[in-house]
Amino acid sequence: MLKKLLIANRGEIAVRVIRTAKALGYRTVAVYSEADANAMHTELADEAVCIGPAQVAASYLNADAILDAARKTGADCIHPGYGFLSENAGFSNACKAAGIVFVGPPASAIELMGSKRRSKIAMQKAGVPVVPGYEGDNAGDDELIAAAADIGYPLMIKASAGGGGRGMRLVHQESELADNIKRARSESKQAFGDDELILEKAVIEPRHIEIQVFADRHGNAVYLGERDCSVQRRHQKVVEEAPSPFVTPELRAAMGDAAVTAALACNYEGAGTVEFLVDKDRNFYFLEMNTRLQVEHPVTELITGQDLVAWQLSVAEGLPLPLAQNDIELNGHAIEVRLYAEDPANGFTPQTGPLHVFQPAEGEGLRYDTGVRSGDEVTPHYDPMLAKVIAWGENRDEARRRLIRALEDTTIFGLTTNRYFLSRIIADSTFGAGEATTAFLQQSFSADPSLQPAKTQIRQLALAACVLAHGTSGQEAWSNAPATHTPMKLETGGETVELLVQSNGQNLSARLGHEHYELTIASIQNGLLCVVDKGIRQRCHYHRDGDSLHLQAFGKSWSVTDLTHQPAAGANGEGNGRIPASMDGAIIDVLVEPGQTVRQGETLVILEAMKMEHPVKADCDGVVAQVLTRKGDQVRRNQLLVEVTIDEASESENKK
Repeated sequence: MLKKLLIANRGEIAVRVIRTAKALGYRTVAVYSEADANAMHTELADEAVCIGPAQVAASYLNADAILDAARKTGADCIHPGYGFLSENAGFSNACKAAGIVFVGPPASAIELMGSKRRSKIAMQKAGVPVVPGYEGDNAGDDELIAAAADIGYPLMIKASAGGGGRGMRLVHQESELADNIKRARSESKQAFGDDELILEKAVIEPRHIEIQVFADRHGNAVYLGERDCSVQRRHQKVVEEAPSPFVTPELRAAMGDAAVTAALACNYEGAGTVEFLVDKDRNFYFLEMNTRLQVEHPVTELITGQDLVAWQLSVAEGLPLPLAQNDIELNGHAIEVRLYAEDPANGFTPQTGPLHVFQPAEGEGLRYDTGVRSGDEVTPHYDPMLAKVIAWGENRDEARRRLIRALEDTTIFGLTTNRYFLSRIIADSTFGAGEATTAFLQQSFSADPSLQPAKTQIRQLALAACVLAHGTSGQEAWSNAPATHTPMKLETGGETVELLVQSNGQNLSARLGHEHYELTIASIQNGLLCVVDKGIRQRCHYHRDGDSLHLQAFGKSWSVTDLTHQPAAGANGEGNGRIPASMDGAIIDVLVEPGQTVRQGETLVILEAMKMEHPVKADCDGVVAQVLTRKGDQVRRNQLLVEVTIDEASESENKK
């Protein structure tokens, strides 16, 4: 009997595993980096051990530190979650050598399925359909180019190791091949330490369908239906649902049998996912097998009524599978989206900083898997996923309605998220018709408003003015003669606007140029503004943070900064010369030094966060007075990096 489980992971998956383990009576151990000292998973576990600094390589990928934590706490089993060490055969072997049960498949299965080349060959031998292609052992560039002529175009170049779209290239013609092979090799080497490549015939606009499989030590293997993961951005999943609206009962049975064959062919144990590409004629081809629990496993749990983590722990103890194939039933429909701190309207730029408010919506059929709470900090060290939002319904449309409402009603303040983008996908007619393929986001959805920077409308500004004029207590923060329009200067979306606001009791009038908007305030308190707008009573949630005001209504979020009482900025819209970090991150270059003359908009420092470079620019003309950072520094959001003395002569000339 296993007694104490160490979870070698963080965030929502660590929280999710801890909850099931505790319900089953296990004692639990969390591991955490220095950056995660106060994270939710550390507080939920019975015990927690720090395994290193924030950097992943020094903490969550530090197998020795994790095994040492297991020894210290007396943990007799380790659940790896997903990502990090979950598909690391060396870590599985190290657990075995230490006498600790690894909650996952044997190392031999992890190693085989971790190679796209070797796994594809093994599947061919087992009779599982595969995409036609070339899988030569450590093939050189010339071999790949020669093989491509036989395969034909378009074709896919794929890194044999790893996943997530890295080392993957779609090639339409021979002239593009050599350069893409070099780029794919470089990317694969950097991401996985291995530059082996394979080629495959491109399946154009396919469905991405995966089968959840389970196997035990007694030779039993079953499948628990399929998941449709076709809605993807850059080969990364955005929406997952079960069952697939495209899969027929006959196709489900055929793919399920193929997935079980794949699992048995590699002597599999525990949870695994066999992924397939399915063309428009419902021909399916083996893509890869993930030897772990998937991010999207909740949709399978909701339609089968099974706890897959409980199944994993049962198999790890050597017990037979809880159900036979004929006992597994699918009920209803479930859809999951990945809620990220990112800005879809600006190239999906990752967001870091304080999460002032995170309040999941409540309702029938809703599930949130999350590892964050109000007041937490989203750092640049890890994936910025805030939660998985999942909705179940008796049918697909009911699940869609519930999910759209959940996204619109989830309150998030402090960070830009992809919440609006996700709700637009679920509401889209192509998705609603069950016709979204892997090309959906790049084609029919590419012009959606959620992907474009939106100008704040006067209605939204009027709601902000209601809060700013009346304060958080419902009392007016200022008073003027009733007939006087008072100017209110707001910054929103990088633009400064001047509203003329008239507040007379519960009525508020806002003017912006030729536009005019009127609202009646019904109540305002505790972060909730109720207004009557054109005869309709509506609610707007808000959060005040100094001069910054965050608001949410109509399924959208926006922010304003109250500049009304701030000193005037320099001419030509110049700032004050105090240049802060735009987000948490690492300084990878400093381009200026004290005494250097700079112009407004000139890049002073380059900040790296979430594997992306972000230029930090001067907000005025002037002379660098101080450089308060250096290359290699880790900095916090709003930390002062550079001070520039404003060029008064230039400013004076501009005023003329």
